[in-house]
Amino acid sequence: MASPEQDDKDLGPVLDKDGVQLTVDDAIATVTLTNPAKRNAQSPALWRALAEAGRSLPGTVRVVVLRAEGKSFSAGLDRRAFTPEGFDGEPSFIDLAHSDDSVLDGAIAEYQEGFTWWRRSDLVSIAAVQGHAIGAGFQLALACDLRVVADDVQFAMRETSLGLVPDLTGTHPLVGLVGYARALEICATGRSVLAEEAVSTGLANIAVPADQLEDAVRDLTTALLAAPRDAVIETKALLQGVQGRAYDDQRAAERAAQARRLRDLAGVGE
Repeated sequence: MASPEQDDKDLGPVLDKDGVQLTVDDAIATVTLTNPAKRNAQSPALWRALAEAGRSLPGTVRVVVLRAEGKSFSAGLDRRAFTPEGFDGEPSFIDLAHSDDSVLDGAIAEYQEGFTWWRRSDLVSIAAVQGHAIGAGFQLALACDLRVVADDVQFAMRETSLGLVPDLTGTHPLVGLVGYARALEICATGRSVLAEEAVSTGLANIAVPADQLEDAVRDLTTALLAAPRDAVIETKALLQGVQGRAYDDQRAAERAAQARRLRDLAGVGE
C-alpha cells in the first residue's frame, strides 16, 4: 500500500533501518513498518529506529502518519525475545530478567522511547491500522493521537496472557479512550477488539473498508492541515491537560491559551 501523501512522487527516505522507514513531504511525515513477511513483528532494534524517526523529523512536519506494509499492522513482539538466544547483538529478555533493577528499568525505558514522541504537542499523529495489531502493535497504535482502521482490524493486548503486563506506554491512552473497566477486561482476557467496537468505544476514530484506508487517512490529514498550526498546537495542549486539571484550572488554561492566540492574530506582543 503506497503512502497516502506520496502520491506519484518518489520521496527518498530520511530513515530506513530495522523495519522502519521514514519519509517526509513538507508538513507530512510517514513512518512505515516494512517487514510484512514477519507481520511487522517488533524488536528492540525496531523500537530504537522508531525513536530515531521521531528525532529525525524536521520542523516543517505537522502531521505524522504511521502505517504498515502487508496484511497486518503488527503482530506484536518478535517471539525471539523470549528465547535464550534473543536477537543478534542484543541481551535477551531472559538475560535482562537476571540483571539488577536499574539495568532492567533502564532497558524498558529505552524501549518506551519509540512510543512516546507521537503525542508531542507540535504534531498530530495518525495510525492507519489494518489486520492484526497485537500486544506491542496495539500499543504502538495507541501511542498515536488518532486511529483510522480498516474493517478487518483486530486489536488485542496479549501481554497478560503471556504472564507479562503492557509496558510500552499503552495503558494510559487505553484507559483514557475506553475507561478503566473495559481496559481491564481487554487486557486481562487478551480478547480481540474488532472494528465496530473500536469505533463505538472511541478506540478508533473511523473504520473503513481496507481498500479505502489510504484515502481516509489522506482526507483526515488534509483536514488537519487546514487549520492554522499554532491553533492546533494550543488546542491539543489544552485537551492533553484535561485529565490532570480541575474544572476551574482548565477554564484558566483556556483563557490563557486564547489570550495568546488573540494577541498573535492581532500582532500584539505579550
